[in-house]
Amino acid sequence: MDVELLIKAAIMGVVEGLTEFLPISSTGHLILAASLLELTGEKIKLFEVVIQTGAILAIVSLYAGRLRETLIGLPRERIAQRFTLNVLIGFFPAALAGFLFIDVIKGVLFNPVVVALGFIVGGLVIFWAEHLQKRGASVHVRDVDDVRWSDALKVGLVQCTALVPGVSRSGATIIGAMLLGFNRKAATEFSFFLAIPMLFGAAAYDIYKNHALLNVADLPMFAVGLVVSWLSAWVCVKWLLRFVSSHTFVPFAWYRIVFGVLILLTAHFGWVDWMV
Repeated sequence: MDVELLIKAAIMGVVEGLTEFLPISSTGHLILAASLLELTGEKIKLFEVVIQTGAILAIVSLYAGRLRETLIGLPRERIAQRFTLNVLIGFFPAALAGFLFIDVIKGVLFNPVVVALGFIVGGLVIFWAEHLQKRGASVHVRDVDDVRWSDALKVGLVQCTALVPGVSRSGATIIGAMLLGFNRKAATEFSFFLAIPMLFGAAAYDIYKNHALLNVADLPMFAVGLVVSWLSAWVCVKWLLRFVSSHTFVPFAWYRIVFGVLILLTAHFGWVDWMV
């Protein structure tokens, strides 16, 4: 057993868990972490996708009661049916776009300039969204049960922008929802629920496509990364829900802009290989 590799897997799990649900793009952070840890190759890219399922397990465990009630009530309760339909509607646009264009996106857009611009522009959009909230922008969704099918579709369409590296799936859905009339808590929780089919689906698809890369010897590394991702995401989500109840997303906007500039600098001076 390679202890050093397991430690690196644990570090990657922490990075994934702490960044997946914050509006700061887990992709950019995983690329940076992998480069600094000297983890390269197609298997590492698959590893990064697999440990996303650990982060999703945090949502499943934290909202187990809500998910269980929804499944039980699905045959006869209108609230459960509406909630499920809204999640599926929000999931569909990005799932379709990803299925059709993901190879093109990875081949054309996956470069440090695009990633950096995704971070910086995303930060500016957060400033805009928070400015509108401060001015008393209209809010009609205060709970995930208030979401209409049209709201879900609009958030789903916004989620498509997260296919551009650096934009952040959580950032796109949370801030997009706020611009569409959600309050911070409802936007954050709806983003969590949209992540369940989105990230599970992406992981299943990538594992199916690249299963030939896997072997039994990889099991400890993947298991450590997944479990650590689960635990760190659980802590992060609990913290984020408390944070949004009394704070704005402005600190994340500044963080994104600084990180975007850092990407440009590291790429320009060759400090980090952003194509690993």
